[in-house]
Amino acid sequence: MRSDKKKRTSQTTTGHTRARNCKAKTMNPRGKGKRRSSSSSPTRNHRRTTTSSGVPLITPSATLLDTELVTEDDDLAYFRDLTISPPDKFSNPRSFPYSVKQQCWEKAEKIKGRDPDRWRRDPLGNTIFRKLVGCPGCLCHDYDHIVPYSKGGKSTLENCQVLQATVNRSKGNRTEMSRADLIQKSSYCRVSGRDMDLLELSAYGNVRRGQDSGGCSMQ
Repeated sequence: MRSDKKKRTSQTTTGHTRARNCKAKTMNPRGKGKRRSSSSSPTRNHRRTTTSSGVPLITPSATLLDTELVTEDDDLAYFRDLTISPPDKFSNPRSFPYSVKQQCWEKAEKIKGRDPDRWRRDPLGNTIFRKLVGCPGCLCHDYDHIVPYSKGGKSTLENCQVLQATVNRSKGNRTEMSRADLIQKSSYCRVSGRDMDLLELSAYGNVRRGQDSGGCSMQ
């Protein structure tokens, strides 16, 4: 009997507790009106940027250079006025400028009876055709550095010569080769006047004689 009374008493107490909880939830379903304690509210982390004497502090997210750039006007002016010198390769390009190539061609030896704008001889006496440049044939030519570029030679008119391409490739950057050695490296081919006419017709669409030829021009 006593155990039954205890059970009924505990059930009654539990029921009253649940009723009070339900009433509290009904009055304030989402917990509105509650105040957060000052300890739970987030606080802002204010970082000092200068010391008491005015010296800028270096934070983990900033470097010394960043601090100086932001705080020193003199440094900003210095970097604005800073100029970078161009590399030497821009003042002395490896290849000859177009104007230098034009003048280099003009100073090569002329071939009698042929148009000097189309035909010349290199310093070794090899016949070269202006339209054939950079190829390995016997009539092809290159614009050669007399003093090799890799040894300080400048890309100027004084250091330029029109040279048969085969000889130029054999020469490379060597300076000790004699004229006789270079002649032996030449690619010799016998070219007749008729061959020259055919080359001009295929490259230019016409044949032009030199002023000293005394002949006519084929259009």
